[in-house]
Amino acid sequence: MRNKSYSINISNKIGNFNKNIQVDSDKSISIRSFLISAISHNVSTIKNVLESDDVYSAIKCLKELGVKIKKKKSKHYLVYGKGLGSLKAKKNQIINCGNSGTLARLLIGILSTTPEIDIKILGDHSLNKRNMSKLISLMNEFGAEFYPKKNTFPLRMISSAMPVGMNLYKANVSAQLKSAVIFAGLNSFGTTKIEEDAFKSRDHTENMLSKNLNTIKITKGKKKIIEVFGKSILEPVDIKIPADPSSAAFFVALTLLKKNSSLKIKNVGLNPTRIGFYEILKKNGAKIKFKNIKKIDNEIVGDIFVKSSKLKPLKVTKEFYVKSTDEYPIMFVIAGLTPGISTFKGITDLANKESNRIKEMQKLLSQVGIKCISNKNEMKIYGQENLKKIYNSIKVPKLGDHRICMSAAILSLCTGVKVKINSFETVGTSSPSFLKTIKSLGGKFEIK
Repeated sequence: MRNKSYSINISNKIGNFNKNIQVDSDKSISIRSFLISAISHNVSTIKNVLESDDVYSAIKCLKELGVKIKKKKSKHYLVYGKGLGSLKAKKNQIINCGNSGTLARLLIGILSTTPEIDIKILGDHSLNKRNMSKLISLMNEFGAEFYPKKNTFPLRMISSAMPVGMNLYKANVSAQLKSAVIFAGLNSFGTTKIEEDAFKSRDHTENMLSKNLNTIKITKGKKKIIEVFGKSILEPVDIKIPADPSSAAFFVALTLLKKNSSLKIKNVGLNPTRIGFYEILKKNGAKIKFKNIKKIDNEIVGDIFVKSSKLKPLKVTKEFYVKSTDEYPIMFVIAGLTPGISTFKGITDLANKESNRIKEMQKLLSQVGIKCISNKNEMKIYGQENLKKIYNSIKVPKLGDHRICMSAAILSLCTGVKVKINSFETVGTSSPSFLKTIKSLGGKFEIK
């Protein structure tokens, strides 16, 4: 689990580099793999697992709910599935999801329709501040109850005694809410129907369940229709997790902004619902190529080749939000160091992440003299290539937000502006090898 709190200091620009790297495994797929394996039959095999704090939280929670999980070797796990509706908890048992919003929402989806569950669910300081009103409302429809009547953890959750499938859920931009509804529907009577419009959110849950033809039916067209047939048997999972495109994005950004540099990142997940960051940058002059593309375990995987590039200001419309959600902090850094005005629209939901990423990134960029204007749904960043020397240091407070910590590190490495990033241990929730990879590229930092 997460190490003792520490900060890092960075004082110098990184030199140019030409390297091949591997980045951490995909967090979204890792967490989903354990959750689905737990409610499947027989033994599931999960390889190349992301061994991060958020995934360890998922493993810990499932073990506390009676699931046997065995580590066979590094990043290779066996999960002895208990089947739908078979997770067990003592009354008033505490389930701690740590920093993971994904784990919290998806596990609540499973437990809402699992018989005789009466638990207290909570997270760390950051997760306990996040608004769960939409999740609570959706699980209420399956018959689950939450006390007290508020929108944040900690909460007492009592599962539904007689869960019935939801007639129609019109999915929004949140893949976590969509997945929670799918999971709740798996152990409900009847059929749960989900309708998703043109802005399709990440589909790892559907991909992992798709071989269960008696359980889930997906119809693709102008609208995507997902039908979940409750009370069926789930086949065991056998999966190898690809590298995380969101973790890769930080090293792609570093390469684009650092002159005379290039990078190859191997075996990255290139699911079409996750590559908005790359599409935006390629549209604005980035030299990025995907090669060696193949389909593994129903996910598209390939290598990313990137070279330093002269970028145009980014004009990011609301349509891109759903497939580049995690990458907005690092895109804000790229925009700040690209001359001209970059515009980001449709970003309301960034306020309900590990921190308010709109406000916190505006604070960060303003410390180095980059002008930002924002409201609830839009950010304008007035980028500049050379920062004024009067801005010689920045500080990132204790936020519990891994993406902002990593973005601040990239900003410092690209510019040479001194930075102190507090509570950097939070990066371990998604990218535990981040600093090791920075070091392999020649970046220098001091751990305090």
